[in-house]
Amino acid sequence: MSISKQDEKKDMDNLYSKEQGGLLLKLARATIGAKLGIKNDLAEPSKITEKLKEQVFDLNLGTFVTIHINKKLRGCIGSLETQESVKEGIKENAISAAFHDPRFPPLTQEEFDKSHLEISILSKPVKLKYSNSDDLLSKLIPKVHGVIIKKGGARATFLPQVWQQLHDKESFLSNLCRKAGLSSDDWKSGALDVMTYTVQYFEE
Repeated sequence: MSISKQDEKKDMDNLYSKEQGGLLLKLARATIGAKLGIKNDLAEPSKITEKLKEQVFDLNLGTFVTIHINKKLRGCIGSLETQESVKEGIKENAISAAFHDPRFPPLTQEEFDKSHLEISILSKPVKLKYSNSDDLLSKLIPKVHGVIIKKGGARATFLPQVWQQLHDKESFLSNLCRKAGLSSDDWKSGALDVMTYTVQYFEE
């Protein structure tokens, strides 16, 4: 029996409890804080990691960490597929989002104090079969699907949260193509490899 994307979304929604998601958020913040040299209980990853011993935190799933300041993006780095555990992925991507996102300078302690963190845990990406641009549009589910596109060496993804800014499917795909360095209407050609995934995300 096949599993629908809606069923997969429900499974992802139930993967972690609110309390567990809160621990992962604390781990992300603590990891960044430790890198900045902040000394307090909220900046000691080892203390939080002690609470993350349940098997569910050792799943090999992709993760993203997103940083906002005053509701503006300040860093976002993630891994779509990985051999690392969720907790290790959150730690690595927290550091990368804060200090190695090429779009921004490294995060400062002053910015850290004003930052708002969001973490996303991804399902395994699945290839989307489609015959043409209309078929592609019909199979995308706004606010549910994260989308990966590939063409040659070009590749990019948008998390499902991006649907909040790009509401219609055409704009979503056009902006995703531009992010990959492609023409904005490349999605209309039928030459893209497309994969979809769902996420469970938590924010502070």
